[in-house]
Amino acid sequence: MISLTDVQAARERIKDITYVTPILKSDQLSKVCGNQIYLKSEHLQKTGSFKIRGAANKVIQAVQDGAKYVTAASSGNHGQAVAYIANQYGVPATIVVPEDISFCKENAIKGYSGRIEKCGTTSAERLPRAKEIAAQENGIYIPPYDDPYIMAGQGTIGLELLDQIHDVDAIIVPIGGGGLISGILTAIKESNPKIKVIGIEPALANDTYLSFEKKQITSIPGTNTIADGLRTNQPGDLTFPILMKYLDDIVLVSEDEIRRAFSFVMERMKQLIEPSSATTVAAAMFNKLPFQEKKIVTVISGGNVDLEKISNFITDTQL
Repeated sequence: MISLTDVQAARERIKDITYVTPILKSDQLSKVCGNQIYLKSEHLQKTGSFKIRGAANKVIQAVQDGAKYVTAASSGNHGQAVAYIANQYGVPATIVVPEDISFCKENAIKGYSGRIEKCGTTSAERLPRAKEIAAQENGIYIPPYDDPYIMAGQGTIGLELLDQIHDVDAIIVPIGGGGLISGILTAIKESNPKIKVIGIEPALANDTYLSFEKKQITSIPGTNTIADGLRTNQPGDLTFPILMKYLDDIVLVSEDEIRRAFSFVMERMKQLIEPSSATTVAAAMFNKLPFQEKKIVTVISGGNVDLEKISNFITDTQL
């Protein structure tokens, strides 16, 4: 398992690469939720998501260890982050993407000088190919979440939160493969174990919820939730033990609740966030949290949204 020391080391390693993202607050949102709600705004991070933190920590270490080439498998945020940081260090990067990758995401990766190879439509097809290319080119494969350096890098969000907001009662974090929440859990629980950390999943992508309930890694079939950044089939082998050790609870939100939270944040707060990020706001808005009149931080994991899809995410925000 990673430790607080690993997260602190990651913070030092990536401090010249990543932003300290702002905390946003909406009185309207807080009133609706019955709590003081703060948004940790990783949608305003470099490359548009928290992923740059873990990617930077892993790629920088790989370069220091002599890596001359890196690969990743991704349909979006992770691939952009790896391409960006590799480009900063002058290291070639190949990102294996799905055949149906969106035009804007493909352009973003190319904009960071990443080489693109298209392979199938599922992560089960992309990951082996990215590892194969790394082996052929004597390079390093950069995992999306199940890696100590990735997890420690994401955990730097937790350290920032403690500096930015005093007397936090709870932190609400979206769960995909578990890299983000495992890092934040390590930073928070080993700094102040009294702070509650609650994970959020879409009801249609409840692999970690089921795993947490059964106390063992449990997989689910593919899902079509609009929270595409959370479409994993099971939690990571390295991330899951940290969740079992530290996580207070996991809450599920529906597709309608995600849409309503997405629309609320865009309409009332003028912020464009991903549906994956909207899951944390949805949990707060629709009384999924066991808190009243508490100081709560929702982690907004990213803001890379295909513009042509926005109309699919918008719904009536009247509560």
